[in-house]
Amino acid sequence: MTAEIITIGDELLIGQVTDTNSVWISRALEDHGFRVMRKQTVGDDEPEILRALRESEQRVDVVLLTGGLGPTKDDVTLNALCKHFDTARHFSTEVHEHNQQLFAERGVEMNDLTRDQAMVPDNATVIINEVGTAPCTWFERRGCMVISMPGVPMEMKWLMTNRVIPRLQEYYGRKAGIAHRTCWVTGYTESALAMALADFERDLPDEVRLAYLPQPGLIRLRLSAYCSPQAVADRVADVLRLRLRTILKEHIIAEEDLPIEALLGRRLQAAGLTVGTAESCTGGAIAAAITSVAGSSAYFKGGIVSYTDEVKRRTLGVSAADLESVGAVSQPVVEQMARGAREALGCDLAVATSGFAGPSGGTPEAPVGTVWIAVATPSAVVSKEYHFGAARDHNISRAVNMALLMLFEMAATPEVQAPTA
Repeated sequence: MTAEIITIGDELLIGQVTDTNSVWISRALEDHGFRVMRKQTVGDDEPEILRALRESEQRVDVVLLTGGLGPTKDDVTLNALCKHFDTARHFSTEVHEHNQQLFAERGVEMNDLTRDQAMVPDNATVIINEVGTAPCTWFERRGCMVISMPGVPMEMKWLMTNRVIPRLQEYYGRKAGIAHRTCWVTGYTESALAMALADFERDLPDEVRLAYLPQPGLIRLRLSAYCSPQAVADRVADVLRLRLRTILKEHIIAEEDLPIEALLGRRLQAAGLTVGTAESCTGGAIAAAITSVAGSSAYFKGGIVSYTDEVKRRTLGVSAADLESVGAVSQPVVEQMARGAREALGCDLAVATSGFAGPSGGTPEAPVGTVWIAVATPSAVVSKEYHFGAARDHNISRAVNMALLMLFEMAATPEVQAPTA
C-alpha cells in the first residue's frame, strides 16, 4: 500500500511556516502499513495543485492533501479538487449545523465566509471535522483514494487518528507489513561505518533497506523491512538487527527510535540520577533539549547560563586567576563550571560548556569553533576539547549534541551508578 502527501500553501514555500504535517502523516502511515513514496509542497495555485493531483493519483494507492481549505480567497484546494474530479458542490446541512454549534460554543457569530465551508463536492464522502470548520473530503477513483484535510495541525491529526486511518485500514486491511529497527552507533564516521557494514549491506534482501542518519558524534542506523504479512517483516528486521549487534558490538549504545535527549532521560530515570547544566557558549540550549522531554522534571534540577566571567566567578565559583591566566575557553574553567553547577544545583551529574561559537572571538590557540565540555560526577570530572567550525548555529548544535552524549555515557559508568559515600 503506497501513499503520497501533498502539502499546500504559499507560506510553506517561502519558509514562513514549517511543514510539520507531512512528517507527522508519514509516521502515522508507516505505523499502519502504508509506504510513503513521495512528498511535495505546492503553493496556493490551482494549476499547480491540479498538476500534483494528476501525477500522484497515477502513482500510488492513497494521496493525502493538507491545507488550502479555509474560508478566504487564497484557499483554493477545494476548487482544484472539484475540477480534478469534475464535480459540482452542494450545501451540506450537516456541516453547517456542526459549524454553527462550534461557533456558538466559542461565543462567536458565524459569517458568510464560514457558512460557505458547508459547500461540499457532490461525489466525495464528507467527514465532519469535529475540532474545526473545514470538513475532510474523501474521493475514490480507479482504486486510488484522494483525501483532503485542513492544514491546521491539530485538526489534521484529529482527522487522521479518528477518521482517516481507521477507514483506510477497513478498506485495505493489513495487506503489507513494514518493520523499522533503529540502532544508535558511536565511534564511527559515516564512511567508516559504511565500510564496516559493506558485507552486511551486500547480503541484504531486496525488501530491506538500511539508512544512515548521522548526527554530531552519533549515527542512527534504520533498518526497514517491507514484507507481508507483518509478522514476517518483524522477524526479518529482528534477525538483521541481531546481525548488526554482532558486527558493531559495544558501538551500539541504544536501539530505540528516540532523540539523544530522550535516551538520556530514560537512562537517568532508570539509575535514579539527577542532572544540571552550566552553559556559556550554548546559552541554555542543553537545558532546553533536556526539558523538551516530557517528565524531565523527575531528573533535571536546573540550569545556569554563565555567559559572562562575572557569573562564572560569583555563581559557579570559577577561579578569577584561572579566568585571567588561561581564559574562559579552557579545561580548568569548564571543569570548575561543572563542579560549581553540581554543587549549586545539588545534582548527581552536571555538564558545562565554554567555547567560541562565532562568528567573532577566538584566539590563535583557540579559534572560533573551539568548545570545551565537562561532566562532573560524584567522584570525578571528565572534560574534552572539540573543534567544530566557523558557523555559529552549527557550533552550538554540535556542542549540545556532544554534551548530551557525554552525559549519556557518564550516566552508565560504575562510579556514577554506585556513587561513593
